[in-house]
Formats: sequence, structure tokens, C-alpha cells
Amino acid sequence: MLELLDYPFMRYALAAAVVTGLTAPAIGTFLVQRRLALLGDGIGHVALTGVALGLLTGTAPVLTAVIAATLGALAIELMRTYARTSGDVALAMLFYGGIAAGVMLINLAGDSAATLNSYLFGSIVTVSPDDLTVIAILGGIVLVVVLAATPQLFAVCQDEEHARVSGVPVRWYGILIAVLAAVTITVAMRTVGLLLVSALMVVPVAAAQQVARSFRATHLLAMGLGLLAAIVGVIASFEIDTQPGPTIVLTAMLCFAVLAAARGVMTLTGRWRRRPLELG
Repeated sequence: MLELLDYPFMRYALAAAVVTGLTAPAIGTFLVQRRLALLGDGIGHVALTGVALGLLTGTAPVLTAVIAATLGALAIELMRTYARTSGDVALAMLFYGGIAAGVMLINLAGDSAATLNSYLFGSIVTVSPDDLTVIAILGGIVLVVVLAATPQLFAVCQDEEHARVSGVPVRWYGILIAVLAAVTITVAMRTVGLLLVSALMVVPVAAAQQVARSFRATHLLAMGLGLLAAIVGVIASFEIDTQPGPTIVLTAMLCFAVLAAARGVMTLTGRWRRRPLELG
């Protein structure tokens, strides 16, 4: 297995997987807690439009994807707050508009279906040193901000009204969550792809919730499971010759199945007691 480290592209792939595996569940925990688990899908579709604009204009696709994903995240938050549009309707509009505009612009740019697939489903083995630098910088920013603002973000996600009464600027922290999610999706698009990135943001969190007894424990365990799924998924894809993105997601699903079974056993034996969620 260690022979895969002899290949530079696999070293880059593993490094990108480490960043993605930590970053996606780090912000995904707050999305799940806020009942916006599908936000990643909506922003991912908009990010595809940004990628297409980059290909069409000759600009770096990562840069245009960050801009488009951030604008899409802000649009969702503003629609939820001011337009009295429910979260699922706002997401649906981004789903359809983002994917339609992205495919159309990629066709106009003259790029092939292979180019489209590399962004939709990931192409981690093509990560270059420059790509890895961008991924590391953006991922590092997300992790630092999330860990520094965890108490405030938890308050906003747990009970907006209570947080507002307590003096927390709920609107700005809501926007911060949306922007961090957009940046995370851009970081992860080369690893698992825009269509699968939401799974890496949600599945490790759902798995951690099976056994964790506090929000902080859920948060840290989800990041650990995301890291495990990303590394194991990349190694497994190399060994069995499959695409890394789907392999990473299926590994995360396996983690969920194992922990769900463990919780079932704990419940049957009386070792599990449901308690109110606390920051921990």
C-alpha cells in the first residue's frame, strides 16, 4: 500500500483528501444542526456555473467557482430572511438554475463532457501543486474561522430567537455559515465533485450523531470520520481502480452504518440514553 506514495499525483491527492475530509464535516455539522443539510447541493450547482464561467472566459475556474458559490449562498440566506421563501424552495431554485446555466456555459466554452464530469464527480488524481496550495489555504481559513466561532455558530443553529435575545448577531452569523459552506464546496469539488460534496458534509455528521452526546463531540467526531473516509477512500480507489469521489462517499456511508448499528446495540442493552443537545 505504501507504494502509492511513490507517485506524486497520489501524494497530492492524499493531501487534498486530508483538507477536504476535515473541512467538509467542520461546516457540515452546523448545516445539519440548522436543518440545511441540502444546502451543499444547491451551492454546488451554482459553483458549477462559476466553473463554466472560468472556462468560458479563460479565468481560473476555482476563483470563479468561489465567487459564484458565495453569491449563491448569500442568495439563499437573503431569500430565507427577506423574501419569505422557504429554505427548500430557495434550494430548488438554485438546483435547477445552477446546473442549467453551468451545462449551457460549458457547452458554449467548447469543453467536453469529460471536463464537465471532472467537476461534477471529482478528479482528485489530477490535483496539481497549485491546486493543492489553493485548497490548503481556503480549507485552513474555513477551519480556523469555524473552530474560533463555534460557540456563536452553535447558538445560532440551535435556537435563533434565543441567540438574538442574547445579543448574538444572528443575521451575520447566518451569512458567515453560508459563505463558509460555499468556500468548502469549492475546496471539495476537486476531491469528491460538486454533485457529491454535500454527502461528505452531511454523512460523517449523521454518523457522529449516532454515538456522540454533545454538539462538540459530534463536531470533532464528524471531522475525524470525514478525514478517515477521505483517506481510506483515496487509498481504496487506488487499490481497486475506482473513482475517488464515489469511493470516499461510500466509505463515509459505511462509517454511518457501523455507528448506527453500534447505537442500536447500545440502545438494546440500555447503555444509550437520549439527552438534550448541549455544546459540550
